Amino acid sequence: MEHIILYAIVPIIVVMLAGYISGKKGIFNGDDSKKFNKVVLDYALPAALFVSIVQSTREMLAKDIKLSLISLVGIMFCFMLVYYVFKLFKKNTGADAAVSALISGSPTIGFLGFAVLEPIFGTTPSVALVVAIVSIVVNAVGIPVGLSLMNASLEKQELAATVSSGGVAVAKKKRPSAWLPVIHALEQPVAWAPILAVIWVLVGIPWPKWASPSFDLIKGANASLAVFSAGITLSSIKVDINWQAVLGSILKMVVMPAVLLALGLIFHMDPLNLKMLVVAGALPPAFSGIIIADEYDTYVATGTSSLTLSVILFIGFCPLWIWITDLFLHSAVA
Repeated sequence: MEHIILYAIVPIIVVMLAGYISGKKGIFNGDDSKKFNKVVLDYALPAALFVSIVQSTREMLAKDIKLSLISLVGIMFCFMLVYYVFKLFKKNTGADAAVSALISGSPTIGFLGFAVLEPIFGTTPSVALVVAIVSIVVNAVGIPVGLSLMNASLEKQELAATVSSGGVAVAKKKRPSAWLPVIHALEQPVAWAPILAVIWVLVGIPWPKWASPSFDLIKGANASLAVFSAGITLSSIKVDINWQAVLGSILKMVVMPAVLLALGLIFHMDPLNLKMLVVAGALPPAFSGIIIADEYDTYVATGTSSLTLSVILFIGFCPLWIWITDLFLHSAVA
């Protein structure tokens, strides 16, 4: 636990605090944070995922099929749970609930995945595969589903407003294809880079060692720049803790890792993969949810507050979930 705190938690706090202070002093602002995020999501993270996965083997990928299925089922179950729970609140619209799911139903694996997992579990292809699989679930499945739910709710609100104002909807707007968000997500480097790497391994093409340093240089900026940018983002938003923010944090920091742990134990996942998946599930909410909320001007204040609270809670929940997972794994062996 001391190693986890000193080598995984403390560095994140220090770098995030540096970003937060620089944001408060006006050295950087929210726009700068978005540019840093683009560097991470379009260059550093895809490079890190690609070069790490291509160094794995077919046997490793075959062993990780169970990891992929449990990640998909567990994360999307929690995603939809958050959506339906927040839809129960009278003041919330379907769009509010969808943004809640995009935030509290998705871990920020792209920004903090390597920063947290590598200091704890080492720089290995197994870590990269966990980050890649969870990233694909969040970006290629969660975000399209969330956007579809949100757009459907917003269209319904617009139609209701038209009718209530005495207008008549002569022709309903042509809705875009439900596959467009999926296609858009798969066009992003953070989605296709790990898929390309998996295909590379399955085909059996040897990866030349001399090619790795070209990826390692930009890969090294992934964790530090992502955490620093997160600090800037937090400095530029107003935090107002309320019951919905607290509930969102509980669903993210307690329910999601608990569901992933339960599924992993039931289906006898590889112990190391299970530990990494539980830690990934305990990561703070996805920053992409806040970006989407801001773009649509929907549920911004509460979603941001839930994100901030979860970041603080992660300091304690990360080592706690590792301890709980070890406890269950030892009990299963005994």
